Amino acid sequence: MSAYSFLRPALFCLDPEQAHNLALGSMDRAHALGLLPHFVPKPVVDPQIFCGLHLRNRVGLAAGLDKDGKHIDALAALGFGFLEIGTVTPLPQPGNPKPRMFRLSEVDGIINRMGFNNDGVDACVARVKASRYWQSGGVIGLNIGKNASTPIEAAADDYVIGLKKVYAVSSYITVNISSPNTKNLRALQGEDMLRSLLSSIQLARTALCDQHGVRKPLFLKIAPDLDPTDIRLIADLLIEFEIDAVIATNTTIERSAVAHLEHGTEAGGLSGAPVRTLSNAVIESLKQHLDNRIPIIGVGGILSGEDAQEKRAAGASVVQLYSGLIFKGPELVRECALALK
Repeated sequence: MSAYSFLRPALFCLDPEQAHNLALGSMDRAHALGLLPHFVPKPVVDPQIFCGLHLRNRVGLAAGLDKDGKHIDALAALGFGFLEIGTVTPLPQPGNPKPRMFRLSEVDGIINRMGFNNDGVDACVARVKASRYWQSGGVIGLNIGKNASTPIEAAADDYVIGLKKVYAVSSYITVNISSPNTKNLRALQGEDMLRSLLSSIQLARTALCDQHGVRKPLFLKIAPDLDPTDIRLIADLLIEFEIDAVIATNTTIERSAVAHLEHGTEAGGLSGAPVRTLSNAVIESLKQHLDNRIPIIGVGGILSGEDAQEKRAAGASVVQLYSGLIFKGPELVRECALALK
């Protein structure tokens, strides 16, 4: 029995957000004491070059688990090939009222409506710089979003601020337009708003590239609830605005598979096993429309090595984990990395 299998029942007796913070804090302490290698499997070394980035393996950490970069070194010790931190916003914000996270253990699912709670982009950048993982050349993506108080019409301003703040410290930058927990955010996936947003980001990126003498990869994270027309449109815009990769997908607002469960109709984004089929379908559609011109990062419902292989078969080059870690523990990182090796 793994250490996590022993601890999980106790953690699952706690409020999900409380358990989340306790688990990460305990992991940090174990790492600081040099004990973490005794509790996690040996990392899989399977070097990959993805968008010019040198990854240790094909399995990354998805944004959302470490919103503020407080746990970078301990998370890196779990064996990930790369880490994504955030979502961070220009200004600090508390997020939505608690409770805002709910386990659906019967189906290995989680509903959250956190609402981009974070300490602000400046605090996150400082933590990234202070991490040994970053200092040693580890691949860290920064996921940027808009503040809840910023009108949707001015969303591009927040993304440009975020891009400028994280550009020097990030290995890549992800533009998150697909969280269901910030009012109207998903409207940015519509043609006119997305074109306007990507145009503003492209201009800022060009200036930053000239300023810093390096072109940082830019990714776009999209929702699983898009219809075929939306996916085709987004694929075209990804190519037009030279986005380097697409992350498919974020959480879903679909509830048909879980509505009968306790907390199954809570507002927010549903992740874990219930989003797997939706995510895979979006990946398959993107693969068809992109025709290998832009790579895909697969995320959503990965709870086994077989699930990771399904993402690759659908069209993803690399994958990211989040909810699967909560249900399966850190052993999942090695299992998926081996499955994709």
